[in-house]
Amino acid sequence: MNLLPQRLAATAIDSACVSANAIAVVRGLRTAGFDAYLVGGCVRDMLLGATPKDFDVATEATPEQVREVFPRARLVGRRFRIAHVRMRREIIEVSTYRRALEQDAGGQPVNGHAGTSVSAQGMLLRDNDYGTIDEDAFRRDFTVNALYYDPDREEVLDYCDGRRDIDARQLRLIGDPERRFREDPVRILRAIRLAAKLDLALHPQTEAAIAPTREMLAEIPLARLFDEFTKMFLGGHGAATFDWLGRYGLVQALFKLPKESRAMAELALANTDRRLAEDKPVTPGFLLAAFLWPAYVARLALANGGQPSEEARERAAAAALGGPRANIAIPRRHSAFVRDVWRLQPALEDRNAHTVAATLEDRRFRAAYDFLLLRAAAGEVPPALGTWWTEAQTMPLEDVLAQLPAERTPRRPRRRRRRRSRAAARTTTPAVAPTA
Repeated sequence: MNLLPQRLAATAIDSACVSANAIAVVRGLRTAGFDAYLVGGCVRDMLLGATPKDFDVATEATPEQVREVFPRARLVGRRFRIAHVRMRREIIEVSTYRRALEQDAGGQPVNGHAGTSVSAQGMLLRDNDYGTIDEDAFRRDFTVNALYYDPDREEVLDYCDGRRDIDARQLRLIGDPERRFREDPVRILRAIRLAAKLDLALHPQTEAAIAPTREMLAEIPLARLFDEFTKMFLGGHGAATFDWLGRYGLVQALFKLPKESRAMAELALANTDRRLAEDKPVTPGFLLAAFLWPAYVARLALANGGQPSEEARERAAAAALGGPRANIAIPRRHSAFVRDVWRLQPALEDRNAHTVAATLEDRRFRAAYDFLLLRAAAGEVPPALGTWWTEAQTMPLEDVLAQLPAERTPRRPRRRRRRRSRAAARTTTPAVAPTA
């Protein structure tokens, strides 16, 4: 690693891939007298020949100073204060250069300046201690993310041999890997997500630091873990990411999902990756429904001998959705989506004239139908059931109902008159006294 950056000609970067809005933010800050560069994942992706989905800027300006330059900027975050600058329809994330954490004699991070706070376990609780670009480079997570692109000179500043690791297609933490994972355990998930997405190998020392630190994921705020859930599984490489998580024992740690219950999750992830590749909409709720389905089914099996009532189904759903909240926080809109998808499964299985029309008109029908196809692929229900519902969507309702077996009208049971015993007949007083 270099105390002074290597200045590399950015010949591998296609200028047509660089966001004009991001360049405008860099130049706006420079015009105001502040140092600024494109940084991180956007530079990494362009050097790998990929087109970035978003662009970040690093600057010496504080968030408040960024807002002075761009009055419509929005300041967000407590743990890590940044500015969101809206340029037309694009949001450019602008972060201020940070300095590295102070360490004690044993190399452990300690609480330093007012902008920094560290837990007893060494986890970084607040990181708003500003510094220089040199300091900022060494406090970033991975070498491939510590690259700064100057759009005016068309060169890359490389402090940590990130370009070398890109050429070697490996992901390596900056500094001591175990300490860096303890500072922010979410870096474990980020390492796996990037390795799966970019087809990179983990550096041996980075890989070895996962097992000793993975239990610290339980210390991460639940909302942050849900954000990572969406990044890992809704980025088009969910199936590969899930496989990587399994290699390091993180599926069970995050989702309490045993190996024998992972078929639905794997099928749902493959389906989501395929939909994203086809530019179709996806939702976290569908994945959560698949991830938590085994827990829901297990709780249903305990209710009323396997024939649960509506109330029992609601209790089972609440319990299944409540379980993972020990690991990730599920927003209400997504938990409601999951409940609706599960609620419609019995109606999809038990077709009759009274429920088919209402099921087809239900606002969650399409999602519930897709989930039924997933269950058929997993061997839970006959494939013919999915085929029937596929055809039912293209037919007139009366033709659909005509395919259903005729329902017999149940006979009304005859009321049997109770016969009084002879003793009762002898002792019963007449309602009306006999006439003389």
